Amino acid sequence: MGGLAALAREAGHKVTGCDAGVYPPMSDQLRSLGIELIEGFSADQMRLQPDVYVVGNVVSRARLADGSPKFPLMEAILESGASYTSGPQWLAEHLLHHPKQPRHVLAVAGTHGKTTTTSMLTWILQAAGLEPGFLVGGVPMNFGVSARLGRLNSAADVAAHKRTPFVIEADEYDTAFFDKRSKFVHYHPRTAILNNLEFDHADIFDDLAAIERQFHHLVRTVPGSGRVVVNADEASLQRVLAQGCWSGVAQFGVRGTDGWSVQGEPDNFAVLHQGQEVGRVHWGITGVHNQLNALAAIAAAEHLGVSPAQAAASLAEFQNVRRRMEVRGTVPRPGGGITVYDDFAHHPTAIRTTVDGLRRKVGPQARILAVFEPRSNTMKLGTMKAQLPWSLEDADLAFCHSGGLDWDAVEALSPMGARALVAGSVDEVIAQVVAAAQAGDHVLCMSNGGFGGIHAKLLAALAP
Repeated sequence: MGGLAALAREAGHKVTGCDAGVYPPMSDQLRSLGIELIEGFSADQMRLQPDVYVVGNVVSRARLADGSPKFPLMEAILESGASYTSGPQWLAEHLLHHPKQPRHVLAVAGTHGKTTTTSMLTWILQAAGLEPGFLVGGVPMNFGVSARLGRLNSAADVAAHKRTPFVIEADEYDTAFFDKRSKFVHYHPRTAILNNLEFDHADIFDDLAAIERQFHHLVRTVPGSGRVVVNADEASLQRVLAQGCWSGVAQFGVRGTDGWSVQGEPDNFAVLHQGQEVGRVHWGITGVHNQLNALAAIAAAEHLGVSPAQAAASLAEFQNVRRRMEVRGTVPRPGGGITVYDDFAHHPTAIRTTVDGLRRKVGPQARILAVFEPRSNTMKLGTMKAQLPWSLEDADLAFCHSGGLDWDAVEALSPMGARALVAGSVDEVIAQVVAAAQAGDHVLCMSNGGFGGIHAKLLAALAP
């Protein structure tokens, strides 16, 4: 929603917004754009009298314990008959498929890696001179903002049916309380990446088959001249394709396919197409998952005419996304500093691949202290608590913030024995980490929220 606000502002609209507890980097970005942030959802915001309210999916008809509405502004909108829409619908109607500025939409879907892959693909297209627009659920460090409109089509471009590319992170979560379809069905991409697919969002999906059905709804919207770029290693995605596909298909995978594959380590590898080397990626990014992200981005960019060699070479300059293995600081210690990282990982699979990526980077002898909070709706429900010990296998120590959980984190992490510690507050977690930290350690903080500003607090507490 913050990126959407930035796009609306760039398109010339006056924009305000409200939310509860907005945190960096999005809060900083919005303020820098001059977009007013209002804390909370009070009904007195009706006095702003906007032309339309764009409603995010955090908003609902929920009631508090005393019976009052959790979102008074939404109730006032409904009572007044004021105009409202969802973020994805507004985006599709006003920006993605505007008749005077048609765009080639490239949608990046998947349980994991959407933000990173969207950022990689955007950078590849930018390096190729295509000046793409984009909307990402994070802040790509190559651009410094989470969204932009991109180059505008000239009248000659429109007449020649040329379309400026627009790369969008395509989320399978539902659109709004009044539209329970996945967000991505609104985008109507010409190029769609299906990066991976496993069970998530237990608060709205009953099982994996329900999510596969939504992914197939996305496939149905891709035109015949379009391309679906799909992970060949994922059985769930192969089931999605088996339901029907009416577009070109490009398969990719690390285990080798007749499409796109890799050869080499995650930081330096050859890109293969039909068994032949067509490019090489040499960069500072870690993790096998990022090899797959890169393959998907390269295959998608090729659909727009960017050669694989050019795409792979441009990734050497890719700077990743804020909160994706982002180094927040290093505290000097005799014998080696203690480095604190920030990462968005919250699903067990994402936690495992993130820890694995750091392990590959720092080597087998360095200690990794994994600090995490099960904050997503799925993790709060405890649906995947049994997978946590598996996700943390490569960490030397694990520290869990259990505040707000309705399940027993100590019991869930008991297979790890003394390697796992649990605390009910951020301050307690910090005290545990400080007591355990040694020179040369790597402290990896993982959360899809602000985590109580733990990164800066840890750096301060660890300082000599």
